[in-house]
Amino acid sequence: MASVLSKEALRRTADHVYSYMLGDHCGNWGMDMRHWDWVPGVGVISILEFYEQSKQEEIMEQLIQWSRQHLSKSEQLKVINSMAPFAIFPALYRHTGDTTYLDLSIRIGQWMLNEAPRTREGAFEHTVTEKAAFPEQVWADTVFMAVLFLARLARQTKNKAYADEAVSQLALHLRLLQDETTGVLFHGWNSMARNHMSAARWTRANAWIAVGTPMILEELEGIAAIPPAVTERYASLMKALPQYQQESGLWTTVMDRSDFYEEVSGSAGIACGIFKAVRLGLLEEDTLAAACKALSAVLAQIDEKGAVLGVSGGTPVMPSIEAYNEIPCYPTLYGQGLVLGLLAEALRRSLLTDSDVGSTY
Repeated sequence: MASVLSKEALRRTADHVYSYMLGDHCGNWGMDMRHWDWVPGVGVISILEFYEQSKQEEIMEQLIQWSRQHLSKSEQLKVINSMAPFAIFPALYRHTGDTTYLDLSIRIGQWMLNEAPRTREGAFEHTVTEKAAFPEQVWADTVFMAVLFLARLARQTKNKAYADEAVSQLALHLRLLQDETTGVLFHGWNSMARNHMSAARWTRANAWIAVGTPMILEELEGIAAIPPAVTERYASLMKALPQYQQESGLWTTVMDRSDFYEEVSGSAGIACGIFKAVRLGLLEEDTLAAACKALSAVLAQIDEKGAVLGVSGGTPVMPSIEAYNEIPCYPTLYGQGLVLGLLAEALRRSLLTDSDVGSTY
C-alpha cells in the first residue's frame, strides 16, 4: 500500500452524507426522518456508528432530539421491521442516564421474546408497518432490523434470555437463507411452501446480514456462547460475496445477474461488513481488497449535495428475479446509512491508501 488516505477527507465525506440526512425531506418516504419505522431506523443506527467513531457531541444531541420527538410513536405499531430504531436506545440510556430509554427497551424486548409472530422454525416472521402480510416468511432484513437491538439490549441488561434469542435468530436466519451451493443468501424463505420463493440472491439482503452479524457478535462477546455453525456460515457467506463483485467495485442488485443494474446500498453494506469482520477477527486481512474496491466505487456515487445515488427503493421479496431489476433507484435514509456506516468503519482503519480508494471531496 502506498500513502495513507487522508482521514480528514473521509471525515469530510461522512459529514457530507450525514448532513444530507438531516435536511428537510418532509413527505419523501425514503429520506424523511420524521416518523418511526425501519427507514429512519437504519438512518439513526448509522448516525450512532458515526458518533462512536467521531465523538462529535452535536451528533449525539441530534440522536437524543430525534428519539424524544418520536417516543410517542414508538409503540403504536409493534412489528419486526419497526424494531430498528430501538437499537440506539441502550446507547442513549448510557449517554443520558434517562431510564425512559431502558424501560422502553425492556418492554420491547419482552414483546419480542413473548409476542412477536414467529414461523414454525421459531424465526421472527418479517412483518412490516405497510398494509402487507407476509405470513410465515423469513427475510434477511430482520437480522439488522430486530436482532441487533436484542443483542444490544442483552449487553446492556446482562439478561441471558435476550442474548440467547439473538444467537438463535442469527443462527436460524443464516441456516434458512443460505444457498448451500454458492454460500451467499437468498432474500427470503417461505416456511409454509418450504422454498425461497423467487430465489433471488438479492444484494441488499446479503448486506443486511454481512454488516449485521459482526455488529451482533461484537455485542454478545463474553455474554453468550456462539455456535460454531454461526461463524462458519458467516465466513462462507463473506468469502463467497467477492466472487460476484463487478469490475466497477459494486454488486448488481441481484448479485448473480451481471446484466442487472449496480446497486450502491447493498454494496456499501457488504463492504462495511468486511471491514467489521476483519477488525473482529472473523475474516482474514486479504478480504479487505474487495471492501476497498467497493469503497472507491461507493464514493463515486455521492453527489455534490451529499446524496447517495444508485440506491434501490424498498423491496419486498419480489415475485420473480426479473422484477428486482425494475425497482427504481433514489436517495434513501438506508442508502445514506449504509454508506455512512461504511465510512465510519473505514475511518477506524489506518491502512487505506489513495490508490485503494481514490479521492473524496
